[in-house]
Amino acid sequence: MFADFLQRLVQPNPDRLPDADARLALTALLVRVARADESYDDSERRRIDKIAAARFGLSPFEAAKLRGEAEVLEAEAPDTVRFTRAIKDAVDYEHRIGVIEALWQVVLADGVREAEEDALLRLVSNLLGINDRDSALARQRVERQAG
Repeated sequence: MFADFLQRLVQPNPDRLPDADARLALTALLVRVARADESYDDSERRRIDKIAAARFGLSPFEAAKLRGEAEVLEAEAPDTVRFTRAIKDAVDYEHRIGVIEALWQVVLADGVREAEEDALLRLVSNLLGINDRDSALARQRVERQAG
């Protein structure tokens, strides 16, 4: 279903993603982090929908549809290294910080911070070129908003 998209995403030198593709790729990354602890529940799905709606100006229905497509893409996507490299090459640093904030929102959505989620987020931050300090600051911003 997403073979052409994935092929473009993992090319040696991917082009900057069109907005619709970037939305899908970033939402799939949210799904990947949510699934990291092998518990992908309604609170995480709702958080992803809320993030997608706010970030991309979507209705709740459109956000849920995007998440559904992202779930399929995430299941078919290559390893996290190639997947995030393609996003890094296609998205500027400031927006990647926003991605890290969104990922922390998903990790913290169920109220439990699992070691697998922390490890994957650390890896994803690194692969997206986000340093530990900026990732920690992003997490703190999310925790303050939630608290």
